[in-house]
Amino acid sequence: MATRLDLLRDQFDLTWALLELHLDQLAPEDFRWEPAAHCWTVRPGPDGGWVADFAEVEPEPIPVPTIAWTTWHLGWWWSAALDHLRGDPPRAHQDVRWPGDGAPTTDWLRGLRTEWLAALDRLTDADLDATATFPWGEQAPKTVAHTAAWVNAELMKNTAELGQLRLLRTATTTRKGRE
Repeated sequence: MATRLDLLRDQFDLTWALLELHLDQLAPEDFRWEPAAHCWTVRPGPDGGWVADFAEVEPEPIPVPTIAWTTWHLGWWWSAALDHLRGDPPRAHQDVRWPGDGAPTTDWLRGLRTEWLAALDRLTDADLDATATFPWGEQAPKTVAHTAAWVNAELMKNTAELGQLRLLRTATTTRKGRE
C-alpha cells in the first residue's frame, strides 16, 4: 500500500518530468524574451546580479512574466520551502538571486530538485503531521504534508506557465521567420 510520502513523491516526479520537457528545450535567448509590453522580468541590479520585478501586493492588471521571472519565482518559493523544512527562516524574495540565462538557471532548478528529494527522503509519514507555517504563516498553520502538496501544486503551475511561454516564444519566432 502506498504511503502519503509515496503519493507526494509520485506526484512530484510526474510534475518534474513535465518541467524537464521544457528545460531541455530552452535556449539562453528565451529567458528574457518579453511576451507583452506589461511584463515582469529580471533586470541587472546595482551589484551586477539580477533583480526580479516584485510587488508585495499583486498589481492589476497582473504583469505577464518572462521565462526568467518564472524561473526566479520558482527558485524563490522552492528555496523558502526548503528553508522551512530544514527549520531555517524562509528567505525573502530579495535574498534569492536569479543565476542567469540558460544553463546557470536550469542547473539551479535541478539542484533545488535534488535538495527537495533529499529532504523528502528524510521524512517519515509521522513527520508529515508536524506543524508547518510556510507558506501560510503563523496565523493559519497547516502540516508538513500540506507544504509538500503545495510544492507539487506550485511546481505544476510554474511548469505550465513556463511551458506556455516557451511555446509562445517558439511560435512567435517561427512565424516571424516565415514572414
